[in-house]
Amino acid sequence: MRAIVVNEWGGPENLVERETDRPEPGFGEVLVRVHAAGVNPVDWKTRASGALIAWGENPAVGWDVSGTVEAVGPGVTLYAPGDEVYGMPHFPRQAGAYAEYVVAPARQLAEKPASLSHVEAAALPLAALTAWQALVDTADVRPGERVLVHAAAGGVGHLAVQIAKARGAYVIGTASAGKHELLRSLGADEVVDYRTVAFEDVVSDVDVVLDGLGGEIAERSLSVLREGGRLVTLPGPDDVPADTRGFRAQWMLVEPDRHGLREIAALADGGALKPLVETVLPLEQAGKAHEIGELGRTTGKIVLTVA
Repeated sequence: MRAIVVNEWGGPENLVERETDRPEPGFGEVLVRVHAAGVNPVDWKTRASGALIAWGENPAVGWDVSGTVEAVGPGVTLYAPGDEVYGMPHFPRQAGAYAEYVVAPARQLAEKPASLSHVEAAALPLAALTAWQALVDTADVRPGERVLVHAAAGGVGHLAVQIAKARGAYVIGTASAGKHELLRSLGADEVVDYRTVAFEDVVSDVDVVLDGLGGEIAERSLSVLREGGRLVTLPGPDDVPADTRGFRAQWMLVEPDRHGLREIAALADGGALKPLVETVLPLEQAGKAHEIGELGRTTGKIVLTVA
């Protein structure tokens, strides 16, 4: 099968296509024929340094996948060949979604949202599960609460806006002015142009902050929280403020999650969640996809087509 691997840590030019053996599903696993693979910031960050992942002999890239079940291993009862599935298997261990086939534990996948194409579904798993696990599982956002989403037009952010809205929250997003109309169309009640104003000067009494930026943003976000407020930061544990001023502040790392995937699919099929796919490229242009992503200007997601 065709697969994209890293031949040396460094720039996007180090992503190369190779012919590799097609994997076989073991106990509790399924073999997925990949139709599309999502591209995420963690993909190019690990490609650049080799950090985070337990790499194999041929470091394969990518986690987000949407496709059809090709074969099932012993003991699998959830799926049969031909079923359409999506997910982010093995994260943060190596998965190799930039390939024609992927082996995944059956319970790390879920049925693909019926209303979405494979390209759209491949844009969801890692980003949508991050937003879901941060807002629902960690922060427990409730109807009527005020939620501030930083980088609201990004891969995680635009999905977080929709998930928070579906939970009945009042949603505030930070983004450049050119993306405000889009965010309002996704359900944002209020949008702040971070380039012209400090968000803490115009936002207050927030129940939950989702920080996808890190650095000083988490520290500044504490000042907008009301009593009992919660801050969830995504970049890393070092981005949690040393002095949380009595607020609940946590770092969260997304995990494979069949239940979350099914909840996300239900939102998508119910019309409450729509992934934005800005760029679609063929598998062999994975390096170009990383180049585009590293510019930091993408609204929504980048997806590779495989099958």
